[in-house]
Amino acid sequence: MANIWTRPQKYMINLLHALPAFADKDDWVVNTLIEINSGSINKYEYITETWTLKLDRVWFSSLSYPFAYGAIPCTWDLDNDPLDIEIVNVTEPLVPGSLVEARVIWIMKFVDGGEVDDKVIAVINDDKRSTHIKSIEDLWEQFIKETTYYWEHYKDLKKPGTWKVEWFFGVDEAVKIIDECVDRYHREYLPKVWGLEG
Repeated sequence: MANIWTRPQKYMINLLHALPAFADKDDWVVNTLIEINSGSINKYEYITETWTLKLDRVWFSSLSYPFAYGAIPCTWDLDNDPLDIEIVNVTEPLVPGSLVEARVIWIMKFVDGGEVDDKVIAVINDDKRSTHIKSIEDLWEQFIKETTYYWEHYKDLKKPGTWKVEWFFGVDEAVKIIDECVDRYHREYLPKVWGLEG
């Protein structure tokens, strides 16, 4: 079960700040807060300060998310948002707002309009249908094609040609990026929230 860093209280806890990024680092398991389920064209995002799930926009095109999508708590990526994560091989849609423990298998290096916007790729940790999946090669070649196509074309009707999948990298690189985002969260994001900027 989730290891929350605060005592029970009568007010709602902001899980983006109360949960550690890793639920079990030795087994590459991260806490994931689900924003979007697969098959949706609605783009939901957490308001970082309140943990409110907001409909950010509806996609211009009919391309729907081919995976569940969310954020890793206590992380801060170079695009000034929590680190993104996509959960693949999902049988049933994951409910937006739910907490999932996901096992990291790869990371996709992605540039969004000139900004670094990497995507951790994971499977549900406690799903026997995914225990055999240790890396992206255990999925299928079509997965790489579909995922690359999705990210390079999902905004074509808005601003075509401004997104680029650089490539996919293994667990070691994924853990390194997560650690960097945890460090950035503590160094850059928290001081702004608590008014501790120099």
